Amino acid sequence: MLVLAANKQPIASKARILQVNPNSGLVGVFLDLDGQAPDGISVDNVHGQIYWTNMGQLTGGESSLGNDGSLLAVKLDGSDQQLVVPVGATHTPKQCTVNLATKALYWGDREGMRVMCCNLDGSAVTVLVQTGQGDQDRQDATRHCVGVAVDAARGHIYWSQKGPANGGLGRIFRAGLQIPTGETAENRSDIELLYEHLPEPLDMEIDPQQNYLYWTDRGDGSRGNSLNRAPLATIGQDAPEIVGKGHQETIGLAIAPDGQSVFTSDLGGTIRNFDLKTGVVRIIFQQPELMLTGLTVFEGKS
Repeated sequence: MLVLAANKQPIASKARILQVNPNSGLVGVFLDLDGQAPDGISVDNVHGQIYWTNMGQLTGGESSLGNDGSLLAVKLDGSDQQLVVPVGATHTPKQCTVNLATKALYWGDREGMRVMCCNLDGSAVTVLVQTGQGDQDRQDATRHCVGVAVDAARGHIYWSQKGPANGGLGRIFRAGLQIPTGETAENRSDIELLYEHLPEPLDMEIDPQQNYLYWTDRGDGSRGNSLNRAPLATIGQDAPEIVGKGHQETIGLAIAPDGQSVFTSDLGGTIRNFDLKTGVVRIIFQQPELMLTGLTVFEGKS
């Protein structure tokens, strides 16, 4: 698997992509990302590309207020790094996900207050959802789009709006993959609010085998620092299930290829594996001096 990592001191310094063997815990540096502030990562094993988001120059702690985000890609062997979505075409890109059925790349843009997509080559950059405009709206964290997941079979896109840190104002939404005819990203009528008053929901992923939506929650409280899920068939009707807890500001997640377990990463430098049948939790990797963000399964050498 691949995970994005940065040293805690100095703040978010020496970013890189780490390659971790989920069985042995052996770790190596896949790619140095000096000068970047990476957050989300996704792999296209069919076309041999790894994509990640770069939030741009960080100011004011974690907040990135400049409109200087970008998305990049590299081949599976770490060669041929390319700029996919240029600087300024997206504000603060967070989680990203490749969907081969739609042949597109999707991501949440936090301070941009939008959900976006493009073709796998970076062309046709499109805003699918716009939750606000301008600097005043940008200060409202309930408008900040972070996590994103695509259910191409049912024609849906899911996203999280995290709200303020530990604020209990996080929400999860769903809409169609296409903006309804005659509508815009700002006023589309097909947006569904599925969950609200969540601690601070972030990254998400669809399990196409068992038909669940999984997501991480970074916030505090009884439901925070957790891995959560809800069945797609009845999502939004019942309270979500907490699969696992004990994280230190959990961020990334990745469903194992066999669908039997889920990996998570957190800012405490830990990768965990949650067995969905037995409930057993394994520590795969732990380096407290690192902050870990995006996580993805990688069918390469470990």
